Parts: sequence; structure tokens; C-alpha cells
Amino acid sequence: MEVKKCLQELMLDPDGLKYLVDEAKELVFLNGILRRTDKMPNSSEVVSYMAFTLFPTPLPKAVLLQALAVQTHFNTLVDKISQDPDFLEEALAGTVQTDEFTAKLFDIYKTVQQEGQTQSIVLGVNRSDYMMEEREDGSLSMKQTEINTISVGSFGVTDSLPVVHRHMLRLVGLQEESQRVPDTLSTHGVSRALAKAWELYGQPKAVLMFLVEEVELTKLNHRVIENKLWERGIPVIRRKFEDVSKSGFLDGDKKLFVDGLEVAVVYYRYGYMPDQYTEQSWDARLMMERSLAVKCPDIGTHLAGTKKVQQVLARPGVLEKFFPNQPQVVEQIRETFTGLYTLDMGSEGDQTVAMALANPHCFVLKPQREAGGNNFCGESLVRVLEEVKNDKRRASYILMDRIRPKIEQNFLVQRGQPVTLASVFCEIGVCGAYVRHGGEMVLNEVTGHCMKTCDTKYDDGGEAARHVYDSPLIV
Repeated sequence: MEVKKCLQELMLDPDGLKYLVDEAKELVFLNGILRRTDKMPNSSEVVSYMAFTLFPTPLPKAVLLQALAVQTHFNTLVDKISQDPDFLEEALAGTVQTDEFTAKLFDIYKTVQQEGQTQSIVLGVNRSDYMMEEREDGSLSMKQTEINTISVGSFGVTDSLPVVHRHMLRLVGLQEESQRVPDTLSTHGVSRALAKAWELYGQPKAVLMFLVEEVELTKLNHRVIENKLWERGIPVIRRKFEDVSKSGFLDGDKKLFVDGLEVAVVYYRYGYMPDQYTEQSWDARLMMERSLAVKCPDIGTHLAGTKKVQQVLARPGVLEKFFPNQPQVVEQIRETFTGLYTLDMGSEGDQTVAMALANPHCFVLKPQREAGGNNFCGESLVRVLEEVKNDKRRASYILMDRIRPKIEQNFLVQRGQPVTLASVFCEIGVCGAYVRHGGEMVLNEVTGHCMKTCDTKYDDGGEAARHVYDSPLIV
């Protein structure tokens, strides 16, 4: 392919490479592909660019289409799981005994279920992540690493990256290739779903609240969505757990008020990791879940995105429960699954432990955590499993087959680091959004895709902890 030839030529032309890198950096600034800096994380006057690849990475069209085609089914699946307390209780029975964070989330879920859900409007924004696995015969298959149902990111300002990559290809004379870098407009789809939920709430003066953290390096990503909502006439506020704890309350009708403002929608951009909670934060989370406000996600949807649920769904016959008499849908979803194994106490979990310890480089050990960089493989997998193999703590993990991704080459542009040609693998995220009102699904869409690429030396077996942003070059 001409792109590969171009990469090799640039390795021998440092002046030409520097010119292209400088051009690319100016383009990402011009297109607002920005983040705040680690040294001044809350400053609106000091920003840098988001790490990115110099060129788009090749991706077969059939593989991308496979991931896009199944997303609305995953939207439906997540929604159905969130409404099935018996399934969630059975699936998470072992996990809640050993993982305190999941247990606290599940306690809130049980409380809301027992009291009766106040709000019939359900809003979901999720992202299903895949890696492109290369089989021994050279064929490719898209395999799911996880599905994210809370604080879904990797869109917003990155929607502009295809503009940069198309121009970079044109600069090196690859005009035809530049036309094969597709747009991704996830921001429009996500803001449309948020707006729909706000409209259904039916109170024009009520606000849409972003639940955010104290330090926000990616705040500009949020701002893109916020601006879309303001353009629709929807008032947006940003508040932290601490703010909700101090000024939040429910009135007699369970309407949520924060700083005297009625809240129509709570959009969680925070709250997906244990260290993001204090006791006051847990109280605030429970109050918001009890409220009439639409939650994105509600607590059931949050639990539907846990690794343990992902593993249980891969068991024979489980998908059929959620899609009765829909064998084609079941097959579409199941084709994206790789091997997933329980570590619950018992003979099946014992077999999983033995299998993993016998071939540790063939598997990934995954805790119930989001945000990447939490997985164990190889020597670290052995160390953790040896520690918990006879202990009920092992039920807080699942085991997944290690996906062997197709390796490509690209230049990674990262602040403060030299730009060199690296061996990389990519992860495709397909974003989806849905709104259900009572029993009617009023919106169910694929909102777009995003692509992250990682140097192979940082491969943690499932999620790229040191990723840079990328675009697919359709081949």
C-alpha cells in the first residue's frame, strides 16, 4: 500500500518528517483537538494537543461495518439487562461478595428497585470497544474487549481528527486514499439523545447537569457536547458530587434540585472508579438515583457494563434469553465475543485458574474497573492469580482470551516525546445512544465510531492504557 511506502520513506527523511509533524500539530490546534495540561489541569489559558497518529491506520471495511451493524443490538441488550433484576443479581452474586465498589452500586440498585423506579424515561450512551484479531490463516475478525456504559468518552473534539488525517494524506500525494477516511459525528448523536431525554422530561426551565470531577484534562471534549445542547436551547450546568451533596435535595414529588435549579437529566462524566467516591458521594448518588431526573446512565445500566456481566453473556443460551426468536441478532452479537471465563468459587472457576496459570500469556485477567490500564497478563496475571486462587477474592475478576491484534506501523505524535515509527495495534470504539420512554424505544442509534492506537510495547492485553487518537483508513 502507498501509505506503508510513505512511512518507510519518511524514516529516511527526517526533514520531511519534521515538516509533516509541524503541519499536523498546527492542524490539530486549528481544529480544536485539544486537552488541558498535566501541570495546569484546570487552566483555560494553557492547553496542548491530544496525542494522535500522523496518518490514519488501515482498517478493512468489512470489519468496521461488522462493528457498526451490531451496535443498536448492543444498545437494546444493555437496556434489557438493566431492567432484569433477577439476571443482575444472579450474574453479580459472587462479585458483590468480594468487590466493594460493585457491591455498593448493587446496593443502590436494590434500594431503587424496592422503592420503585421514579422515572420511566431511560437514557443510555454506551461504547462497545473492539480489537481486530488476526487469525493464523491471515483472516481478520472484530472481537469485543468491553462495553462502556458510564462516562463514555473518546468523541467530541476527536470528531475533527479525520479532517487532519485527510489533509496529511493529501500532503504526501495520496489524494485517493484521503477520500477513504470516513467522518465520525458522535457528538451530534450523543447530544441528540441527551436533548431527547430532556424534552421528554417536559420542563423547559429544568437544566441538564454534567456530573464532573475536580480536575478535568478533557473538559474541552465535554464542552463540544454542551455547546450543541445550548444551541438547542437546553440549559446546561456542571456540578461535582460535592456540590450535589451540599445543595441537592428532592422535593415531595422526588424532583431533583441542585443550587435551586430543577435537574431534568444527570449526565455522569464521573463516578466510574472507587476512588471517585466519598461517603457523601455515595449518598449523593443514591439521592440522584431515587429522583425523577433522567440518569445517564441509571444504576442498572451502569451495572450492565460490568466485566462480570460481559462474561456471563458469553455463556451458551444467555443471549437467547434477551433475544427470543431472534437467532440472527444473537449470532451477530456472539460473533464479536472472544473466550470469557468465570473465576467464581467452584469447580468451573478452579478449572479457569488452572488453565490461566498453565498458559498465562494466552489470557487477560480483568477486574471490575473502567478507564483502561487495569488488566493483568503474563507475569502479572500469575502473580495476582497465585495470590487469590484459593480465595473468594478471585470472583472479583474474570478471565478473557488474549486477543492477538493485527500489527500496523504509524508515527505517534505525543507532547514532549520524539516522533518515531512504531509498531501499533488499534482499538475501534462504536458509540451508541438510546432513549426509552416506558415500554417504547423512541431512539436507538449508532452515533459514530472512534479509534485509538497504541504502541505494542504498552499492550496490556485488552485496553490501551497509553493510547493516542487515530482514524481508520478504509481498505
